[in-house]
Amino acid sequence: MEYRIERDSLGEVKVDASKFWGAQTERSKFYFNIGEDNMPLDVIYGLLQIKKAAAIVNHQMGRLPREAKETIVSVCDDILKGTWDDQFPLKVYQTGSGTQSNMNTNEVIAHLANQKGKDIHPNDHVNMSQSSNDTFPTAMHIAAYTAIKHELIPELEKWLALLKEMEEKYQKVIKIGRTHLQDATPLTFGQEVSGWRTMIEKSLTFINESSQSLRYLTIGGTAVGTGLNAPENFDLAMVAQLSELTELDFIVEKNKYYGLTSHSALSYTHGALRALAGDVMKIANDIRWLAGGPRAGLGEISLPENEPGSSIMPGKINPTQAEALTMVAVQVMGNDTTIQIASSQGNFELNVFKPVIIHNFLQSVTLLSAAMLSFRKHCLAGIKVNRDMMAEGVEKSLMLVTALSPHIGYDNSAKVAKFAYQNHLTLKEAVQQLGYATAEEYDQWVVPEKMV
Repeated sequence: MEYRIERDSLGEVKVDASKFWGAQTERSKFYFNIGEDNMPLDVIYGLLQIKKAAAIVNHQMGRLPREAKETIVSVCDDILKGTWDDQFPLKVYQTGSGTQSNMNTNEVIAHLANQKGKDIHPNDHVNMSQSSNDTFPTAMHIAAYTAIKHELIPELEKWLALLKEMEEKYQKVIKIGRTHLQDATPLTFGQEVSGWRTMIEKSLTFINESSQSLRYLTIGGTAVGTGLNAPENFDLAMVAQLSELTELDFIVEKNKYYGLTSHSALSYTHGALRALAGDVMKIANDIRWLAGGPRAGLGEISLPENEPGSSIMPGKINPTQAEALTMVAVQVMGNDTTIQIASSQGNFELNVFKPVIIHNFLQSVTLLSAAMLSFRKHCLAGIKVNRDMMAEGVEKSLMLVTALSPHIGYDNSAKVAKFAYQNHLTLKEAVQQLGYATAEEYDQWVVPEKMV
């Protein structure tokens, strides 16, 4: 392998000649070869937007020559096309401020600029008016807000549309309700679906509301929040430029001391993701319970047959999309624990758990978006209602006895249900044998269609 010599403040470092990074990236690769998780590219792209915006703003403020600005902007645009993704190899488990990934970005931009014959320094030019301590949390917010807006929210809206369609389609299909996993009074399948639909509707509201806190960017705080080495109003100009570049409406975080050391906005927003995980867990579990069988379970709905379910039992089909979605829900819940604990670790002017916070946050968004898409396309959209099984469940249920209570009293109704169960009778047969009502009265009082 051919090497070149790169230098930083600690001396010389050998770097693979085919790579575009510099000494600090190489040191990080050597000292922090921990695990398999690389810094998410969404964070790198957030940093690249910051470098591009900073070049423009620094030039506007008379700090960076036009040629240097144009070179940095051009290089950032090239990298943002995905051409050089392999030049960002650093692990999540690095310096807790994200400094090494910030410098990785600075070094790659500078190297590519210098290949064009321009004299661009990673710190003096690319990192001008910035610190890792304000660029990295800014990139975290850009990446998190972008992922929610572009990945998760569109999928939630598609779920809502499908669930509304199902709710209307099955609004008059009566089935037995269940509480405590036991028979309860009837409802329609459309009403049951409406519960799922409202869960997603509420989650969409919670995520939309909480993610507004991610719009606040702390760029301009530099090292400890004072803005040292950044020109006056650099934060205002940067946020305006970043809003234009990303086509998202960002806001200046006025208190930079808060922005560097606290990640409550990410904690708050991930709480809404955790709530969504809980709801999709419930929906997926409901669906696989309702589809249980097909002959020895509830069997009220049938799921699409996507793949064989067993290596030993021929013809077995399993609710695998539900299993995948619920595993994702569990992972998101675990991610939330990591994020909440990591967010509590802000000491003095800096939180140094930033990489693990954003890694887990973005993983949650990506997993939820992908798993919900898969579940919607390969399970939810293909559900078939077994009307005969639903009708049979209503007919056999002892909890229709609830409709008798206003006429014969709670205690007598309980006796009817118990007598019917013990003697394998229908409620109608039991109430007549116990002398509490005639067949005609039973038919008049117990009408499932009037109980929903």
